[in-house]
Amino acid sequence: MISPLYLDSDIREIATRLASETRPLAGATVLLTGGHGFLGRYLVALCGYLNAHVLRAPCRLIVIDNHITSGKVRAGRPRGAWYRFIKHDVIRPLTVGEPVDFIIHAAGIASPQYYRKYPLETLEVSTAGTKNMLLLGRGHRLKGFLFFSSSEIYGDPDPRCVPTPESYRGNVSCLGPRACYDESKRVGETLCRIFYELHRVPARIVRPFNVYGPGMQPTDYRVLPNFAGRIIAGDPLHIYGSGKQTRTFCYITDAIVGFMKVLLRGRSGEAYNIGNPVPEISMLDLARMLEQVLDRRLDIRLVKHPAAYPADEPQRRCPDIAKAATGLDFQPIVRLEDGLQRFMDWAQHTYAAPKRKRSIISRAG
Repeated sequence: MISPLYLDSDIREIATRLASETRPLAGATVLLTGGHGFLGRYLVALCGYLNAHVLRAPCRLIVIDNHITSGKVRAGRPRGAWYRFIKHDVIRPLTVGEPVDFIIHAAGIASPQYYRKYPLETLEVSTAGTKNMLLLGRGHRLKGFLFFSSSEIYGDPDPRCVPTPESYRGNVSCLGPRACYDESKRVGETLCRIFYELHRVPARIVRPFNVYGPGMQPTDYRVLPNFAGRIIAGDPLHIYGSGKQTRTFCYITDAIVGFMKVLLRGRSGEAYNIGNPVPEISMLDLARMLEQVLDRRLDIRLVKHPAAYPADEPQRRCPDIAKAATGLDFQPIVRLEDGLQRFMDWAQHTYAAPKRKRSIISRAG
């Protein structure tokens, strides 16, 4: 089934791969911040599927969101006593009036375009918001607390430290145009460690590396929804800068499996890279891979970074996932070509219909 939010087959795949690891969720209450964002919608759908098909007793889900960036794409709210929604900004203290077993703090502003537009909000959700969630967790007998950090805490890593392990301390400018995001995530991690050491809040940290998949909206402005939107609209693909900057991409099913493993089995007070270390691919080669996936030639152009896009873009980003692989049995299995195919098939059904076709050139031409 093609949904505007995700593929049902992907939700089933995630649940199947996690298998018995989700047993601690049975009968538990989970509080999820940012529940109507890209990642949050998958976590909501996963809980719904587990309740219907896997868990011996349903988990209860309390979803928090202020809709600052997810307002135009709100998840269809599930029906049933297991689901509760609270519209709230986590930079303000929160009380929920019922016991909580797990907290997943996924609220955040992750797109460079948006954290340029909302720098203070970006900073506060990962600092004041994280502290508020940790304070809430301190008042409950938590089994797990998961903080969504970011691979951007590494900044522009030394090439000798790529693939980048969790031990790398980062190369980040505290005054740079991305600092509101990078530095706030670093502070959020520090808060998690302090609350674990002082109050035994079982805080675990994930550092996602370029997660993509169905559910990303064209207004997200990150590279793959940007490419998909332009392809479907019949516009040229614009690649910022030299096009030689490299990334690795982790398909959403692999990422959610990794996140849940960290929540349920990770070591408290520690961080885990969650991503796919292969292939490390340049933006130009990513566009060419899309040509292969679509079996079309595309009009690919190098352009200057727009004024709204923050400078200091890292030149390389690639995770070392040995810690999650050995400690949590995490291993991504979706090849980039296959993930791109799933994403583009979904986007063709859900993004706006094309108005013109001048940028798509027949391969036979």
